[in-house]
Amino acid sequence: MPATPWKIPPIVKAYEALGAIGDGRVRIEDERRATVTSSDGSKTYEVETSADGHEIASNDNASYWRGYLGYPAIAALIARGFYRPPANVTDALAGVPWKELNRKYKNDWAKTIADVDKELEQAGHDPDAVRSEAEAVLAFLRALKPVRGKRTLPPAEKRAIKIR
Repeated sequence: MPATPWKIPPIVKAYEALGAIGDGRVRIEDERRATVTSSDGSKTYEVETSADGHEIASNDNASYWRGYLGYPAIAALIARGFYRPPANVTDALAGVPWKELNRKYKNDWAKTIADVDKELEQAGHDPDAVRSEAEAVLAFLRALKPVRGKRTLPPAEKRAIKIR
């Protein structure tokens, strides 16, 4: 059976992944596994990659429910060195409260990015450079053509399952 390819995520997920790197929320556990803490610290996601980064498993909500590569998987690929963004971009996105913004704008990614762009500009960063880097991350993913590893329920859903 051929492996199922991941869908390419919306650009906001590249922003979130770059922010996770800037915040230092990615922890490499071993040669295959990494964990990524959510922006509000309430969840920890598990990501597994093959040695070449082509096969990826992640238990974040976007990866599990939407079928596109979520920000934890993208952040793990970056942390493993498969893609190297400039430090000024990851630094610019450090500290962004993604969960809070996504809730505030009801997952309207354009509104979330517009808010982040405004904050970036006010802090003296170049929103266009950040967007360009986020687009480069998506181009990297398209070229990688990642495929799905094993499917694992996201952290919140794991807690909701009753064991009989």
